[in-house]
Amino acid sequence: MDLLAGNLPEQLESGLPYPLGANFDGLGVNFAVFSANAEAIEICLFDPRGKREVKRYRLPDCTDEVWHGYLPDARPGLVYGLRAHGPYKPAEGHRFNPNKLLLDPYARRMVGTLRQSDVLHGYPVRGRRADLGFDRRDSAPAMPKCVVTHDHYDWSRDVRPATPWSKTVIYEAHAKGLTKLLEQAPPQERGTFAALAHPKVIDHLHKLGVTAIELLPIHAFVQDRFLQERGLRNYWGYNSLNFFTPEPSYFAGETHDELRIAVRRLHAAGIEVILDVVYNHSCEGSELGQTLCWRGLDNATYYSLMPDNPRYCLNETGTGNTFNLNHARVIQMVADSLRYWATSYGIDGFRFDLGLTLGRTPHGFDPSAGFFDVLRQDPVLGRLKLITEPWDVGMGGYQLGNFPPGFAEWNDKYRDTVRGYWRGDEGRRAELASRVSGSGDIFDRRARRPWASLNFVTSHDGFTLADLVAYEERHNEANKEDNRDGHENNLSRNWGVEGPTDDPDILETRARVSRSMLLTLFASLGTPMLVAGDEFGRTQHGNNNAYCQDSELSWIDWSLLDSAAGASLFDFTARLIALRRQYEVLRAPVFLYGQDSPGHGVNDIEWWDEREQALSPEDWDNPHGRALLMRRTIALEDGSIESVNLLLNASDDEIAFSFPGDYDELMLLIDSAQPDLEDAPLEDSYTLAAHSAALVRSRMKAVPT
Repeated sequence: MDLLAGNLPEQLESGLPYPLGANFDGLGVNFAVFSANAEAIEICLFDPRGKREVKRYRLPDCTDEVWHGYLPDARPGLVYGLRAHGPYKPAEGHRFNPNKLLLDPYARRMVGTLRQSDVLHGYPVRGRRADLGFDRRDSAPAMPKCVVTHDHYDWSRDVRPATPWSKTVIYEAHAKGLTKLLEQAPPQERGTFAALAHPKVIDHLHKLGVTAIELLPIHAFVQDRFLQERGLRNYWGYNSLNFFTPEPSYFAGETHDELRIAVRRLHAAGIEVILDVVYNHSCEGSELGQTLCWRGLDNATYYSLMPDNPRYCLNETGTGNTFNLNHARVIQMVADSLRYWATSYGIDGFRFDLGLTLGRTPHGFDPSAGFFDVLRQDPVLGRLKLITEPWDVGMGGYQLGNFPPGFAEWNDKYRDTVRGYWRGDEGRRAELASRVSGSGDIFDRRARRPWASLNFVTSHDGFTLADLVAYEERHNEANKEDNRDGHENNLSRNWGVEGPTDDPDILETRARVSRSMLLTLFASLGTPMLVAGDEFGRTQHGNNNAYCQDSELSWIDWSLLDSAAGASLFDFTARLIALRRQYEVLRAPVFLYGQDSPGHGVNDIEWWDEREQALSPEDWDNPHGRALLMRRTIALEDGSIESVNLLLNASDDEIAFSFPGDYDELMLLIDSAQPDLEDAPLEDSYTLAAHSAALVRSRMKAVPT
């Protein structure tokens, strides 16, 4: 049956209310669309290019607030969109407008691109109270269209790496920026899903030693109109248009299995794939935003609205709108999306942008919110790595440590403490001790483990590691916001000159402090995260908010690996990760409090100053204290005692550290001031250069019985 040659049936069959979306069953396509407040839902069929509407059907039935219908003989590849009829009463929260073509929230593929235009609004764009008006123009020509798909990728031989949390090392990267400048990849594949698992990338990740790659958002997203008008682009992708469709611009060709193939190859290499996902808001913006999908299908259900004036969106995300995760169908949409990515694309985990928003209730944040319960009990999702960003911009919008068991949390206190300590701030020693020992003061509750603290010094949002030691002020002029955007307090230090310099002393100090921060990161209890390119000195030239820079400013410059400085930093970082893998005490699976003795009267964790003295309360409170020695100890199978000592010196002078205890062996493992030195035998002490960190192994032989 040729569906586009005039042989279409006059009306749809009843169909089924489940599953949601457009689903092919071998004989036809079932359509099911949720809307609690619509009066009718229409399916609009288009030609294969999505240019011309050829037929329009009303879904004939509604069951449990799901509108459904069945089109016999329809097949994958069918192009369609939705129109929703219902009240247009903004003052009551309803914004139905059948003149606006809508995307199916469950669409798994799209054709065409969104063309920014006033016609995408449900109201005439003029006047202070414009959104109370009703726009009758058809938005279909400016809208992408949905495509019916039928997933059949064979995952039967795929083996998920399933790396234990305590052994996980995360590499945060951008799906496009990681490979856009990768010369080894074919030109047409650079910056696409096809290049993610290029042999050069996998070899790099292997040599570095990371166990998981975390991709910035790859859900289909919108290019913001205000950015386009400035000649800029939304690069990061935190502006979701659909939660089931991969971003079309990240495909190299017509084969929509590119991402699946990349995940399969990464799995075969032992590398997990984690997605950064944005379920807290959508690209539709505030009540003055566009009508593209959820707003037109059921604004009053999908979005949180002001209780006393539902004309307005509740903006707890800072982006104009907030999804209503208190509604069962909205939770279902998010859970279905997550499950789809986990099963159809083999994804191993998710990082939830503004994850606090997902746990908001009418009474504030609740760690027992329905969304968290759904994830934790789900037989698929509950076994994946779940990471949350524990803040948003609403009331009570900071909840670090208050998420339920099963989640790791971005620990910004770790980031700020480590940055401040190595910058030379006073009074950081006690706080640093808590952070590098796993932040038990924050996370040790409800039987959580140290891995719940996701430790990072840099992330996509902010300075790169190289810029953290080269700039004290943001330099975001390229964003065309008069340098007002981005974080103002970066806890950074330029060490004498703002930006690039040829001064060898400044360059040496910057390199040393960078290595010291990396050593601190990988020697800390918790889950470490490294940003792509930091391992070989990537710079954004002081831009700490490169969300709109889809350019060489943001893309990874692989040529840095060919420089002496880049190669040296890469080797140093790889050695750190290898040491973390080799020594269990650097990644202990439980919190340590110095209460358990592996033997010889040595506790599992102990703190000392450079004088071989345990720190007194006065020492901890000393604002000028810059030196710290953390000793972690484990009993080996042969009965001997092995310790790894973390030496930290953020002062401007070298410090001689003595080692407490009577050890048979002392061995320098790594030193940020001498990056090429390793496995060097030591005597009773070690002199650590200014602004440096080191790891020293000490052993006690077993006592004969």
